[in-house]
Amino acid sequence: MTFSTSRIQNSALYGPLPQRLFTRREVIPQRNDVLWRIERGVVRALTWSEDGSYITLGYWGAGDLIGYPLSKVKPYQIECMTSVEAKILPPHLWHQEINSLLSHIQQAEELLSIVHRKPISLRLLQFLVWLSEKFGRDVEQGKLIDLSVTHQEMAEVLNTTRVTVTRLLQEFEEEGTLSRYKRRIILRSPNRGGLK
Repeated sequence: MTFSTSRIQNSALYGPLPQRLFTRREVIPQRNDVLWRIERGVVRALTWSEDGSYITLGYWGAGDLIGYPLSKVKPYQIECMTSVEAKILPPHLWHQEINSLLSHIQQAEELLSIVHRKPISLRLLQFLVWLSEKFGRDVEQGKLIDLSVTHQEMAEVLNTTRVTVTRLLQEFEEEGTLSRYKRRIILRSPNRGGLK
């Protein structure tokens, strides 16, 4: 009897992690006892102000850890930007994920530094570079940001207006810094014009 109980405990400790599938725009359930490791897809963490304006706190993709225990911001929500496949990571395994936890902190701080850049054109350009490094893939013209982020969502991240984001994206396109492909943005390679 002791052997079988021990075997059950070992399988609970070291067996496959439970997995969940989420649809686009679904909110990941609030649980303070687990972290989620994203296997596929993209989520954003967000809060909102007293007037109901959204404030995006970060974007997370495959390999990243997310979860309510990582934030003291209230209210706090994790929304799926795409369909998402995530594994539940219980607290007794968190110590094994130090590198992922450090990466989470580093990415959040990097995004925070971008949000405070001036002027707004530099802020937007640096945000696009950040997205391209995290969610981009190389194409002939440069780096395709393989994530659909609306102008409004960009404005929420950068603490500006949708109109400003739209105007600046048009300016970037006219000067050759970026191009568009099927509602996606391609940041141009430096040798093809654009990013200097």
